[in-house]
Amino acid sequence: MVVLEQINLFFIELVTIFTNPVNIAVLFGSVFMGIVFGAMPGLTATLGVALLTTLTYGVNQSTAMVSLLGIYVGAVYGGSYASILINIPGTAAAAATAMDGYPLACQGKAGKALGLTTTSSAIGTFVGMLFVVSCSPWISRIALEFTSFEFFLLAFFGIVISGTLTSPDLTYKGWIAGVIGLWMATIGRDPLQAFPRFSFGFPELESGLDIVPVLIGAFGIPQIIQVLKDQLVIKETKGFNKVMPELNEVVHHLPDIIRSSLIGVGIGSVPGIGEDIAGWVSYGTGKNSSKNPENWGKGEVTGVICSETANNACIGGAMIPLLNLGIPGSPPAAMLLGALMLHGIQPGPMITFDHPTFILEITAILLAASLAMWIIGITLVRQVVKILLIPQPIFMPVIAVLCVIGSYALGMKIFNLYLMLPVGIIAYFLTEMKYPIAPLVVGVILGGMADENIRRALMTTQGSLTPMFTRPVSLILVIVIIITLVSQTKWWRAFVTLLFSFLKRKSR
Repeated sequence: MVVLEQINLFFIELVTIFTNPVNIAVLFGSVFMGIVFGAMPGLTATLGVALLTTLTYGVNQSTAMVSLLGIYVGAVYGGSYASILINIPGTAAAAATAMDGYPLACQGKAGKALGLTTTSSAIGTFVGMLFVVSCSPWISRIALEFTSFEFFLLAFFGIVISGTLTSPDLTYKGWIAGVIGLWMATIGRDPLQAFPRFSFGFPELESGLDIVPVLIGAFGIPQIIQVLKDQLVIKETKGFNKVMPELNEVVHHLPDIIRSSLIGVGIGSVPGIGEDIAGWVSYGTGKNSSKNPENWGKGEVTGVICSETANNACIGGAMIPLLNLGIPGSPPAAMLLGALMLHGIQPGPMITFDHPTFILEITAILLAASLAMWIIGITLVRQVVKILLIPQPIFMPVIAVLCVIGSYALGMKIFNLYLMLPVGIIAYFLTEMKYPIAPLVVGVILGGMADENIRRALMTTQGSLTPMFTRPVSLILVIVIIITLVSQTKWWRAFVTLLFSFLKRKSR
């Protein structure tokens, strides 16, 4: 009886959105704005939610939530445009998408990639919405089991799995790149004791490295140099006009979409993690379960679907600790927390008593935003893929200007330009030596979390690592990391080969 009542209230909230012309206009406008923010390097979902929060002051609560969640959903999805079309992730969450998205664009399959990405992203958001309404309290209890050790191990696992999956030849090169990124994340004042580290006397470095100029420099500068040097040509094919995915193709990838959605919701429900880890973990899981893992990184459609589905499903996951515990599950959700409090909503265990229908309202908005994102995304794809028809030597200087603007826009600091350029040059030479760049960026993104949490954990336990091996969640993460590292060694592969051949003989 309670379930039927909840379903009835959900549909009432959904009808309220779609029968209000103002809400419809705000929904489509904010989703479109979010896509623009996500597609432009330097403009992130976090920045979009932050800027829009100030504009919603004085607006009624329902319309404000429609606009804020609309820009959030649109921005996470919009990062795929830049990743697929120009190999420069618009957001950190879309970094994994570039691994196979850009090779697909180079093969003339940009329209197909973006069409499938749009559909899978909408499905991922929808699955996240289902978990918000049905499993919020249960998933929140699991998230509460995470302490400093678990947060450190999860961040470290993200760096390890990124290095493992993205290395073009030797796996250890990916791990080295991840360690470099991890070191870069320690530049600045120690977050626990405020002691300056590796600042070399520059006061600008004491606040640490901003992720946006690092992201733009690491992906953008090498791409610009490579295109201008090698005169890279994108294939022109009739596939540009065919963006609507066929039903049988979506059904074929449905297991990958569902698995990636569950990964995104699970990671999003852990406070403070975010969409970027969800994308990489889902990408890694998809590659490990693929029948043709050697095709990944060369234009595998499943790789794009896995990363984009997970980072959009992570939105719903991030809502779970935000609404039920008052703890944001991702950086954009942290901005959303401030917006909720600005509009008189105090997230936490009492939210169902203070605002009985608010969680249902949020889930209805997420469903409406996913539909708006799919409609706008499919419509835009036919236009944005035409970017690939512009000669690359002409287009890349424009991209260079956008990189400069995107780096400077964060805090209006000229130092970010001085940071972007050397990072880009170093990234270019690392790429030439076949060191993957993605683990370096992941190291910078997750390094702060890893550093702060392992030091806090050791301070709490007076230097003892015992809790890392006695807590169930922590022990599982340790075992997964060890298996990931060991599985890349030659003797392990030889052992697995011998084991399979022995089992095959025995079965005969």
